[in-house]
Amino acid sequence: MRDIVLCLGGGLLILGAIFTLIAALGVIRLPDLYTRMHAASKAGTVGGGLILLAVALVSLDAAVALRALIGILFLLLTTPISAHLLARASYLAGHDLGESTVRDDLKTRLEQNSRS
Repeated sequence: MRDIVLCLGGGLLILGAIFTLIAALGVIRLPDLYTRMHAASKAGTVGGGLILLAVALVSLDAAVALRALIGILFLLLTTPISAHLLARASYLAGHDLGESTVRDDLKTRLEQNSRS
């Protein structure tokens, strides 16, 4: 049974590392701040969550597993919110959108609010 748990934990660890690598490549390769932030927040959260899940499985200790699960919950609750707030602050500070951006919903919403 322990061997199965170790193999499953190793698989989750490798999968988490792959997602983290994808997040890092997204930060390097994507064209503008907003898409980079999206890659870092989404793939980084999944990667970190899978790594913490692997730690929870492999540790075979309830206290460590509980801390890892609380860490996953913390990641899932805070990362998307902080990425959204940083992106909105960057937009309001005047950071330009990428050249490939087709639609700017926030600009439309801000214009509607200023007319009201």
